[in-house]
Amino acid sequence: MKGLKKKRRVQIIVLAFVALAISGALIGYAFQDGINFFRSPSQVAEAPPAPNEVFRLGGLVSEGSLERGEVIRFSVTDGGATVPVTYRGILPDLFEENQGMIGTGSLVDGVFVATEILAKHDESYMPKEVVDALKEQGVYQPPES
Repeated sequence: MKGLKKKRRVQIIVLAFVALAISGALIGYAFQDGINFFRSPSQVAEAPPAPNEVFRLGGLVSEGSLERGEVIRFSVTDGGATVPVTYRGILPDLFEENQGMIGTGSLVDGVFVATEILAKHDESYMPKEVVDALKEQGVYQPPES
């Protein structure tokens, strides 16, 4: 009787570990496409990501770089480096030059091809990642109250 209880207990523990390993693997597989790392233009210039890697690029839209058309072209800067961006789609209403933005996409031949563009939503908002990147470059200026 004692041997049967011990055997059953070992089976339950092994089954629990197997279930935990399978659930961990499934969670990791599900997050594989859902995690997009943020990079500033300086980080992209220093170590360009692989062409098939999806990531988020953030910074300020360079003044005089915005060209509207079928393909929208502009440059994003953090004060240390500038990355050219292309985007097909409708830009957010508040998207403009010298304002903070974050785009999701990939780097193709040195140009960031964006699939999604997010812009600031009021006059003092800037995404935290962009603020941190600008502070690292020493060009961050807090909004005036």
